[in-house]
Amino acid sequence: MAKDKRTAFFISDGTGLTVEAIGHSLLAQFRSEHVEQVTLPYVDSPDKVERVLQRIEKAARESGMQPIIITSIVSDEIRRQLHQSSALMLDVFESYLTPLANLFGTDPAQSVNISHGIADDRRYSERIDAVHFAMDNDDGRRVREFERADVILVGVSRSGKTPTCLYLALQFGLRAANYPITEEDMDSTALPRILRPFRDKLFGLTIDPKRLMNIRQERRANSRYASMEQCEFEVRQVEQMLRRAQIPCLDATELSVEELATRLMSQAGIERRVD
Repeated sequence: MAKDKRTAFFISDGTGLTVEAIGHSLLAQFRSEHVEQVTLPYVDSPDKVERVLQRIEKAARESGMQPIIITSIVSDEIRRQLHQSSALMLDVFESYLTPLANLFGTDPAQSVNISHGIADDRRYSERIDAVHFAMDNDDGRRVREFERADVILVGVSRSGKTPTCLYLALQFGLRAANYPITEEDMDSTALPRILRPFRDKLFGLTIDPKRLMNIRQERRANSRYASMEQCEFEVRQVEQMLRRAQIPCLDATELSVEELATRLMSQAGIERRVD
């Protein structure tokens, strides 16, 4: 544990996905602060809480700074145990469940992982089917299935198309395909003929050439494919192509996959298939 580096613990009695997302969003508002973020899922017994408390106090001693706890623990008993810590504790359920219970006039379910369980088989199946669609239609493998797509991402190789497609599928149940614009497609700035029937489904991703070069160097170091000259040429050609065809586009250089997916949906007016 680094001296003078605060630690934030995201603690849950379930997967930790919800509290982690909330914690990331909160701490993103304080980018100048150096905070080590630790997710601790399935903290669902007094023994586990005791080990967590020891870890938190160790972090406090080693860093010399008060830790942060952000938790979505359901159990009142475990929450009370966590309150014994010297950390600043932000309790998601404590903040919101009581006002909601007062509004509804009923007690909360006190059940773990409701938001991430397979409560609706149809929604679960749609997500899995969408993931299979994204994998089957990665890198333009099955253009004949593009008609079924909700969106088709286009851009140079390594511009973030595949992870964005998979996120759209898993998170929103969207059928997302992608097609890499290759050097052979760049003889002109017109859309590749194979994409023209699906123009209304197309959405472009672009990227800063220097960032693209760094990504490609990790894949094929010192190759023409990863050279600055090649990256600049491809990005320039594809951007001209997208502008000429009036295809909406996002710059993926500094956006996370979550931001890319949600901004894309907003800009393209695409509705999620599952909640």
